Amino acid sequence: MPRMAPTRPCLALARWVLLAAVAARLAGADDPYRYFTWIVTYGPINPLGTTQQGILINGQFPGPRIDCVTNDNLIVNVVNNLDEPFLITWNGIKQRKNSWQDGVAGTNCPIPPGANYTYKFQAKDQIGTFTYFPSVALHRAAGGFGALNVYQRPAIPVPYPAPAGDFTLLVGDWYLAGHDQLRQTLDSGAPLPFPDALLINGMPSATLVGDQGRTYLLRVSNVGMKTSINFRIQGHALKLAEVEGTHPVQNVYDSLDVHVGQSVAFLVTLDQPPMDYAVVASTRFNPADTSPLTAVGTLHYSSATSLAPGPLPAGPPEESEWSMNQARSFRWNLTASAARPNPQGSFHYGTIQTSRTLVLASSAAVVAGQRRYAVNGVSFVVPDTPLKLLDNYNIANVIEWDSVPERPDGGAPRPGTPVVRLNLHEFVEVVFQNTENEMQSWHLDGYDFWVVGYGDNGQWTENERLNYNLVDAQARHTVQVYPNGWSAILVSLDNQGMWNLRSANWDRQYLGQQLYLRVWTAEQSFSNEYSIPTNAILCGRAAGLPH
Repeated sequence: MPRMAPTRPCLALARWVLLAAVAARLAGADDPYRYFTWIVTYGPINPLGTTQQGILINGQFPGPRIDCVTNDNLIVNVVNNLDEPFLITWNGIKQRKNSWQDGVAGTNCPIPPGANYTYKFQAKDQIGTFTYFPSVALHRAAGGFGALNVYQRPAIPVPYPAPAGDFTLLVGDWYLAGHDQLRQTLDSGAPLPFPDALLINGMPSATLVGDQGRTYLLRVSNVGMKTSINFRIQGHALKLAEVEGTHPVQNVYDSLDVHVGQSVAFLVTLDQPPMDYAVVASTRFNPADTSPLTAVGTLHYSSATSLAPGPLPAGPPEESEWSMNQARSFRWNLTASAARPNPQGSFHYGTIQTSRTLVLASSAAVVAGQRRYAVNGVSFVVPDTPLKLLDNYNIANVIEWDSVPERPDGGAPRPGTPVVRLNLHEFVEVVFQNTENEMQSWHLDGYDFWVVGYGDNGQWTENERLNYNLVDAQARHTVQVYPNGWSAILVSLDNQGMWNLRSANWDRQYLGQQLYLRVWTAEQSFSNEYSIPTNAILCGRAAGLPH
């Protein structure tokens, strides 16, 4: 069972980086640069007692953790030593004016076998808990994922005392089958089976070590393929401290639901008698014919000599209402001075007039004889050339501009490459409508958004706006949508580029539950968007064109 001591060295490193960043700014230099070289290979892993082929980064599973500071420039040279194209996306990093570095199939050509690509991006105005993972070919099911933690600069204090240490926990469902076998399953028209296990940092369990009386920060990210989780610690309260890069009101919970693609951080005070306490993660909203998957770790007091008595802490009721009420209790901390979405006017999002409403209904569909997923009747098919390149070079007859209806129209399901055109600085309402009995998650690259409403009462209507939270709704980048329900968000489109709006449930994304938003203005300026990188890989119809 891997032992995870409090990360005091990481905090010391973060403080050193903070001092270096301040010194650099005083000297008139740019924000600090941090350089990484990642070698991506296949390699044996053994998370469940049986050797599997995993995807390793620098020989590690999960991949290396990035610790950086707000506004650091990250230079990550990814060398692909797999036998097929590979691509990494940075989940929750906004990529300000720089969708060229987003790392999804609509913005970047995959890195060919034996080649490399150097990502260059900035953790601009962000603080918090983020992740990265492979975005093509179902590689995510084999590994290649990791944590990306952004610490604050001294000038921007976070709204809680410095913890004694912090722990990063990557929790997610796992399959014994390889990614190629799972891909064949989906390509054949069959659904993915229920996962085989739940892992914490690539293993069935983990041990967290701390001192009695001290408070620690725990960062939990759901890096799984398709399953929501609930996280709890025997005998200890969880004080919510961060939700995907924003600071919430610090409510206290017995357990927390974390849906696919989401991250939360919370404070835990070791205020119990010094013993070993169970750390439990279990799957939520399981299919009727399955039992929950559970991973059990240990919170070890450094002076402990015995186990805490009693059974494992039970999970919450297996119902949408409990989870939805918890989600509604997440409120944005309006007094925190840390990084926030849409800094100008962000306190007043509820008074801004929306320019349009998109109601996006997901559904299972049969398209051209194959089982797929569709959004308003259109199932996304990845073109041979990234949409960003097609747009940059004005390559016609591939992108289907505005081909997704703004509301479901009952049309027959069809394949397509839909891109919704929006103007820079529009303020948009998006409603995600779940027409199925399966919990879903949706993610928007390049942005945070305000989650203003949830429902599990069937179809959304305009009357639901009367119950929106227009004062202190939680800002985040991934939102869950309950079975046969809806979730509503408001988003300020202040980041120009081509941005992926997708299901975070990776089997659904792979089979077409995604589209792209093109946020654009006719004014050409680096203050709006950077130009194509000189090292951009050009493929498909853009191969051989000048940068």
